[in-house]
Amino acid sequence: MFEALSDRLESAWKTLRGQDKISESNIQDALREVRRALLEADVNLQVVKDFIEEVRESALGAEVITGVQPDQQFIKIVHDQLVEIMGATNEPLAESNKPPTVILMAGLQGTGKTTATAKLALHLRKQEQTSLLVATDIYRPAAIDQLVTLGEQIDVPVFQLGTDANPVEIARQGLAAAREQNVDTVIVDTAGRLQIDPEMMSELADIKKAIKPDETLLVVDAMTGQEAANLTQTFHDQIGITGAILTKMDGDTRGGAALSIRQISGKPIKFVGVGEKVEALQPFYPDRMASRILGMGDVLTLVEKAQEEFDIADAEKMQKKIMEAQFDFTDFLKQMRLLKNMGSLGGVMKLIPGMNKISNSQLQEGETKLKQTEAMINSMTKEERKNPQLLSNSPSRRRRIAKGSGYTQNDVGKLVTEFQRMRSMMQQMGQGQMPGMSPAGGGNPMMGGGRPSRGGWRGGIGKKKKNKKRKGFGDL
Repeated sequence: MFEALSDRLESAWKTLRGQDKISESNIQDALREVRRALLEADVNLQVVKDFIEEVRESALGAEVITGVQPDQQFIKIVHDQLVEIMGATNEPLAESNKPPTVILMAGLQGTGKTTATAKLALHLRKQEQTSLLVATDIYRPAAIDQLVTLGEQIDVPVFQLGTDANPVEIARQGLAAAREQNVDTVIVDTAGRLQIDPEMMSELADIKKAIKPDETLLVVDAMTGQEAANLTQTFHDQIGITGAILTKMDGDTRGGAALSIRQISGKPIKFVGVGEKVEALQPFYPDRMASRILGMGDVLTLVEKAQEEFDIADAEKMQKKIMEAQFDFTDFLKQMRLLKNMGSLGGVMKLIPGMNKISNSQLQEGETKLKQTEAMINSMTKEERKNPQLLSNSPSRRRRIAKGSGYTQNDVGKLVTEFQRMRSMMQQMGQGQMPGMSPAGGGNPMMGGGRPSRGGWRGGIGKKKKNKKRKGFGDL
């Protein structure tokens, strides 16, 4: 997501590096690169023109901050403007003064509307709100069955009257059932079409009139670029919408939809779909998205993902195990599975600042390594998982695990060695020491320190590598 746009924008910053200040002359090349980046990302042309003009005015009118380079200051200006065009702040779902809150879902076929309906229900359930899903799509084969299956998967009830009932009547009776069951929110999944047509819009208008929704959300495919913005405007002009859910943001999207919808339609993006799993729905925060576009990660979203999966009591037990060097393979496997629940390795890594440059091949290599590690741990006995030292002293055990997991004895030996080294480092870090450094000031060659010898300390520093630190907004 946004990799091509991020790379293009980075080339814009390079044009300002080494300059003393931002001026009319040296900003032209940077703005040209930004314009090209946005157009290639399929951002609406008028949005690009307005964006460039706003950045130009802000950059030339900005006061030079002592100790801040022109390229850093320009990045900050672009970031702020990106946030502005995407809506400045997150806009939460509206709530009815008289429950239930009614949400009407609309969209074309193939945008992931039915799945987004279930994702939204799960999101609300995590906030301790009850929901009822209403299936009114009587046209697409198995649409109702799909919603029922998704409802069972997330433990949310689905109201349906089959394919012979009138969609407006289904919606009306579904709302009545929600009131009887005292649920907090009713979400109505409507039929999509291959294209906008009068019949589709008329049916949507009739359903909306019958249930008077608090939110009318349009589900749009991020892969369609700026066309998603035009589609949002058309739906709003004809039936009136309150916001959009942007799906398939984990795919090969160029970013045009996210950067165009608010400016073109005037309606906010409220959620983004970041995967096929029913858990893969996130509230849309313009400032976080701007940071991702600029390759600065999204720590807040990463923390929220972690909070959903990690239990505080378990974390305290784990901390104690680490401090006492009792962290074992069972604990390691549990942490790996929690990481999986947070999403793909690539999706998680891209939220970490500075990790946006990791290539797909490196991510695939990491995924393969995790699968290999899980297979080998699954081939261990409970005693071997609890006491990794057993594997260090027994070639026969390593050989059995290798056969059971489908890998070599050398792979198993390497896993055990790396695990024990990691456990030792984690213990030292937990005690406030640098890995490999004893309280007396010992060293670890892996960390660039030295090791004792008969003649005193033998250096282990060697040649220094250049380490260019990319400054974020905290350095401005």
